[in-house]
Amino acid sequence: MVEMRSLLGVSTAIALTATLLAAAPAHAEPREAQRAAYPALSVKRVVTGLDHPWDVVRLGKGRLLYTQRDRATLNVWSHGHKHRVRFPSGSVWVSGETGLLGLEVDPKFSKNHRIYTCQGGTTNGRHDVRVIAWRLNPSATRAKRIKRLVGGFPASSGRHGGCRLLIDRAGSLLVGTGDAAIGTNPESKHSFGGKTLRLNRLTGAPWPSNPFIRSANRTARYVHTYGHRNVQGLSQRSDGTLWSIEQGTYRDDEVNRLVNGGDYGYNPVPGYNESVPMTDQSLPGKQRNAAWRSGDPTIATSGGAFLYGTGLGGYQGTLAVAALKAQRVLFLTFSASGRLQRVRVPAVLKRYGRIRTVVDGPGATFYVTTDNGDGKDAILRVTARR
Repeated sequence: MVEMRSLLGVSTAIALTATLLAAAPAHAEPREAQRAAYPALSVKRVVTGLDHPWDVVRLGKGRLLYTQRDRATLNVWSHGHKHRVRFPSGSVWVSGETGLLGLEVDPKFSKNHRIYTCQGGTTNGRHDVRVIAWRLNPSATRAKRIKRLVGGFPASSGRHGGCRLLIDRAGSLLVGTGDAAIGTNPESKHSFGGKTLRLNRLTGAPWPSNPFIRSANRTARYVHTYGHRNVQGLSQRSDGTLWSIEQGTYRDDEVNRLVNGGDYGYNPVPGYNESVPMTDQSLPGKQRNAAWRSGDPTIATSGGAFLYGTGLGGYQGTLAVAALKAQRVLFLTFSASGRLQRVRVPAVLKRYGRIRTVVDGPGATFYVTTDNGDGKDAILRVTARR
């Protein structure tokens, strides 16, 4: 995977990306005004001793719920204390980039206590990636399985397993998947790999407005967008639009504005040919260009979120994107039409190694997870200071 490139490649990526991002658009604000608009950021390690924390959600009452990919554990942090949730870790298939991955909490959690995980699994000796609904007990010490909502996402060695979850304003569950490093998956509507899927979060049925809902093929009915490589991030903007963050090959990590039925143009065939463009405009039909791309070389983007809250200043409404290889967080500002306006990379978030995801928090706060392994990882609380 691109995450495993050499340190020399990392240095080149950081230097080149910094050069590319330094060029402000012609309509940019004066430097002094930009500096005044962005408050200083204060960073605190609130949860430590972690190993590849993959996702984190807020449960309310100051609690955080988080997954660890390789340990396959579900944990809660509350006011300085953490505890492990009773959860069937042994049923999670862990290999390479696959394990216990994406996490989402139901918008009616205070009443139904439902959460959702995306994880590796095994059925009849075969591996896949799947989405499961759970119910937490009132003390958040035990997770009881409700049902598997959808499964059968392709899995090979564990490479390119995805898998991010997002419940949108309409109440649907959006799932970002990886292509499992199998070249035919992204463009095939008969494969769950290299897609965003949309489904009913309660029943697991395909969402009724999906573009191929009337297809005779069951898999196609779940497809929201296709032609992706490895979707690592999902977020919804305040205007209701849905966005994905996707890892590139040796070049062109992407942020995509998702359009129902959109083809995002990754088609690495024959075999698994990673020299092809991330968005191949020579394919039949219309391919949708990325709203942002890293260029060459990749910086290995992962999760991210649009940030909203009083006191964020210039960070308000930006898409905060985690970068693994480049070891930083990028704050992307887009116009109402989705045009990239500027990119900001604060130095204070370049000190923690590989960054897996960013999660919006209340007010002027957001959370960042690191991904360095060996029990050295943390969940960081970042606060904008006035």
